[in-house]
Amino acid sequence: MLLRQGYNNLGLQALLDSAGVPKGSFYHHFSDKEDFAVQVIDTYIADVHATLDACIADVALPPLERIRSFFRQVEQSYRQEGYLGCLMGGLGQELSGISDVFREKIEWCFSSIAQRLQLCLDAAKEEGAIAPDVDTARMADLLVDCWEGAALRSRLRKSPEPLAAMLDFYLRSV
Repeated sequence: MLLRQGYNNLGLQALLDSAGVPKGSFYHHFSDKEDFAVQVIDTYIADVHATLDACIADVALPPLERIRSFFRQVEQSYRQEGYLGCLMGGLGQELSGISDVFREKIEWCFSSIAQRLQLCLDAAKEEGAIAPDVDTARMADLLVDCWEGAALRSRLRKSPEPLAAMLDFYLRSV
């Protein structure tokens, strides 16, 4: 519901009705709607980390193919949701200008993804798949930035094409 409607458009009562949960139960688990959304982000990023970590650990694939594997899995989840894009990207666009809590949380999430992607870029650099002078930290940040832009375009077009085009271009360019 957060992905489909956004934070500000998601009414607490609609959330409770959809989940079949009474208001008292909600407040037993969450102090307020912001706490709920932060915990949703925590759950979301834990799933992203698990998927990414599994891809990074797959040493049967070359490092750049591990990156491709991760983003293909993410694209598949986007497809299943109707190309609504990235929850963190959507919430970041909606809330970063008005909430330091969300801005800092979502920036941490994106940075943590970039740090993990850098491991594959470092491995690719070690095996000569990318140039030795490449700043892998900057390239990992750029990859996250580009993916988030492509995720937005994918949502606008309801299509995987921006995601595939961005990833192909990026991996050919490093």
